[in-house]
This record gives sequence, C-alpha cells and structure tokens, in this order.
Amino acid sequence: MLSGIKTRLSNVRTIKTLCESAENYALQDQQRQAGAEHFLLAAIDLPDNTARLAFREVGADAAGSRDAVGAQYREALRSVGVNAGEHISGGLIPEPLQAAAGLYEAAPSGAEVMKELAANRNDHRPLLGAHVVAIVAAMEQGVAARALRCMGVDPAGLKAAANKFS
Repeated sequence: MLSGIKTRLSNVRTIKTLCESAENYALQDQQRQAGAEHFLLAAIDLPDNTARLAFREVGADAAGSRDAVGAQYREALRSVGVNAGEHISGGLIPEPLQAAAGLYEAAPSGAEVMKELAANRNDHRPLLGAHVVAIVAAMEQGVAARALRCMGVDPAGLKAAANKFS
C-alpha cells in the first residue's frame, strides 16, 4: 500500500514537471498552450531518460527533436508566405511569452496526451518519459507527427520501443 502511494506521488510530480516544461517550450514557440510536440520535448528532458532511450532504440537522436519541431513551425509560416529566417536575421526575435495566470490548459493535441496518460495511469508504475513518447508516436497528424517524419523516425517503431519501458 505504501509503495502504491509513493508511486502515485511520484507520478504527480512527474506530471507537474511535464506540464511546466511543456508550457515553457510552448511559450518559447510563442504559443500559450502546449501541444503534443511540447510534451514530447518535455518527456525527452525527464531525468528517467527512457524517452531518449526509446529514440536511440530506433536509431534516432532525441536531441534532434527540438530542431525538427522548429522546422515544422518554419514550414507552416513559409506556406503562408512568411520567411521566419529573414525576421530572425533582421534582429526580429520575439521574446518568449509569459505564462498565463489561472488554471493550466493545453492545446488540443497536448490535452490528448494528458487524456491518454490519465486513461492508462494504472499502467504507469511509475510514469516515465517513454509513456509520453508512446502516446505521441501513435498520433498520425500534427506538428509532433510531422517532426518525427522529418527526423526519419518510424512512429510505429518508436511506439514499440517506448512501450518496452512499460
């Protein structure tokens, strides 16, 4: 019983860390709400290292995830005629947004990650970064899915690698 309580408390701390880190990544990307891509980046930063190990298992470097996510945002801007590179080279680098006061709210894709974590919470003994990676790898659309494809990562292979830590 005491072990179960310790695991639940550990999971609460991990969720807090995930949400705070994901929010920080979102704010750096000029977004108020964290998406699945931000939760993926936050999972990679977790000290359990399982997210990085899952990437390594499929021959990918998790460190490239941040650049792959950034490339997706730049491509989205380019598709509407905005060249982010010109603005950055011209000294127009926006300051990161500040966190909003009040209750935490994720973007729809980020909320889906949290919903899946909650639905499978009894399987997380303890909650690991690899659990987040498995959920994000199962997503077929969105910035995170495109970033994984940009990295040359097979989502099914990554999900299988991440599930080995469950």
